[in-house]
Amino acid sequence: MEAAAEGLWGLADYSERRGEVGQAIKCLEAVVQTPTSLLPMVEVKTRLRIATLLLRHSHSVTTAKSHLERSHLLLNSIPSSFDLKFRCSSLLSHCYHLIGAIASQKTILHRALDLASSPPAASSDPVAAKLWSCNFYSQLANSLIIEGDFRNSVSSLESGHRFAAELGYPELEMFFATSVLHVHLMQWEDESTVERAVHNCDRAWSSIQLDRRKGSLGLLFYNELLHIFYCLRTCDYKGVAEHVERLDNAMKADSQMMQNIQELTRELDALDQRLSQPDLHPRDISALSKRKVQLQEQLKSMTSVNSSGPLEPDQYINIKQLWGDKLELAPPPMNGEWLPRSAVYALVDLMVVVSGRPKGLFKECSKRIESGMLIVQDELVKLGITDNVKEVDLQHSAIWMAGVYLMLLMQFLENKVAVDLTRSEFVEAQEALVQMKKWFTRFPTILQACESVIEMLRGQYAHSVGCYSEATFHYIEAAKITESKSMQAMCQIYAAVSYICIGDAESSAQALDLIGPVYRMIDSFTGVREKTCVLFAYGLLLMRQHDLQEARNRLARGLQLTHSHLGNLQLVAQYLTILGSLALALHDTAQAREILRSSLTLAKKLTDIPTQIWVLSVLTALYQELGERGNEMENAEYQRKKVDDLQKRLADAHSSIHHIELIDKVKLEVQNYHELDVKRALGSSMGVNLDIPESVGLSTPLPTSSSRLVDLDTGRRGKRKL
Repeated sequence: MEAAAEGLWGLADYSERRGEVGQAIKCLEAVVQTPTSLLPMVEVKTRLRIATLLLRHSHSVTTAKSHLERSHLLLNSIPSSFDLKFRCSSLLSHCYHLIGAIASQKTILHRALDLASSPPAASSDPVAAKLWSCNFYSQLANSLIIEGDFRNSVSSLESGHRFAAELGYPELEMFFATSVLHVHLMQWEDESTVERAVHNCDRAWSSIQLDRRKGSLGLLFYNELLHIFYCLRTCDYKGVAEHVERLDNAMKADSQMMQNIQELTRELDALDQRLSQPDLHPRDISALSKRKVQLQEQLKSMTSVNSSGPLEPDQYINIKQLWGDKLELAPPPMNGEWLPRSAVYALVDLMVVVSGRPKGLFKECSKRIESGMLIVQDELVKLGITDNVKEVDLQHSAIWMAGVYLMLLMQFLENKVAVDLTRSEFVEAQEALVQMKKWFTRFPTILQACESVIEMLRGQYAHSVGCYSEATFHYIEAAKITESKSMQAMCQIYAAVSYICIGDAESSAQALDLIGPVYRMIDSFTGVREKTCVLFAYGLLLMRQHDLQEARNRLARGLQLTHSHLGNLQLVAQYLTILGSLALALHDTAQAREILRSSLTLAKKLTDIPTQIWVLSVLTALYQELGERGNEMENAEYQRKKVDDLQKRLADAHSSIHHIELIDKVKLEVQNYHELDVKRALGSSMGVNLDIPESVGLSTPLPTSSSRLVDLDTGRRGKRKL
């Protein structure tokens, strides 16, 4: 029977190399389904291969788990065979992870770690034992994250890092250093701890020789993305731009490499077809064969295939099959991967958008939003997520990957809404926001973190089209839903600005009630995002209370922070407009003129029509005070054109079938089909929780209320200090 088993193994090898995975599995199943008894080792090896193929090429996790559990049971009675025992434990742990059996996963991993540290295993092959320990500690850290045990997760990763250091393997040390940083970014306890983790990554990366870094593309992407998340959190937008540039260049180079490989493989296919033709002249055969060898050598150099001679047919087939999605973070037996190549490409596009949007680079942002969404939608279709599929229809093993792509899609749509609102493209913003609502309704548990973002965006849309009361409702709802203190603070600030735009005494009091608590805890936030926005809102409110000098001081401080750290041109333009209004009110006409011209330049660059109208209205008042009749008339005419343009856009938005649906004072209502199971599957996602901070500028008031903001003599109630 052993001879027959070896024959079927060989046939399975041949089928797998040719991409006929189903046929390969059938050959292997024929071995274990024979009525004749098998040697335990033959059965174990066969079942391990079946499980590996199933996990790699299908969603048949339960079947793979059954084969692995049988193998694990058989291996318990076999002495030594440590490599097989480790391999079986690793695959079985992965199966438990996919089906959400976290307790079983932790049990198998702890037993595997005990085995790896036992004297027989350690003495048999100390290097292999340490490498497998790294594998098990990495998986254990992931299972602990699912349970929310971040402290012990970091401890497991640090144990893996110690083994990597003992092995003298800098790439493996870098893998654990980046994993530790990722956990700290997910569970931000204090900035100094996260900063140390960032420095550890920098040291680990610098310890890898330059020529070896080229073979660590997965680590490069992972490290740069984590650094971007850190810089966004700390509002280091200069650092963001530097890392985004490196990341984008790496993606373009990798994409070009992929394209070159595809072209080479197509040409090789064409050569094979010609060489297979009968009655080919010997001279043609010689020329074609020579060209084939040249192409194979190029392909070998690109794909780092180790071979002393020409590519064998099975090697060539394997390159075409396997060169694709994976960006490995670590070598075997780790085979670590954070996200598939397509998801990383989409994430790079998203980072370009997040970096460029505050600077007003909307053309490039729109291009990247479109590119990223195409990638994501293509991958969702591959996962079986078509128009009518809902959360309840997903296989458990597909939930995590679906969550990654769905979250990316929502991030792209969120940024599209923000860009469209800034440019007063209200109908386009409606469509993107409605798409977000529909996706959330279909996948409420996977996209639970997006609920507060959708409510916040509904508030921003409502504010942008002049529905301030509705805006306050959605902002406050968003603050109630989210657990993020930063998001809560931003929504309270947004709501306060909408209350100020309503303009009556009661609304001003409500605005102050919202701003006060945020202002008092402003130094507890990481970065300056909340501080710059609350200073904007508080300065606006002080103007309402006719406290001009104090308003000027707060706004000047906020402008300096915004300009130095955020680089958000929309917020800078709005700061300048208010400061220009203040300068005019304080009769500093020279400064008012200079400030307002700068503000108008920025607003034009952003195609921010409401801010342009706001600036123009203040400039008109300035020219009136200076008696510059010509400038006043020219400015007023330009302002009228902009008002007409905006009113047309608003009319289109108000007449849309989506308008009432979006502004209506009703929060989203959805049915969570199998919330617990989905949450377990998503708990492992170090990729779903991207934690990309929101950088939308504060929405400006519409022209109907701009007079309220410029008119400083409306303080009908006593001043209240924060």
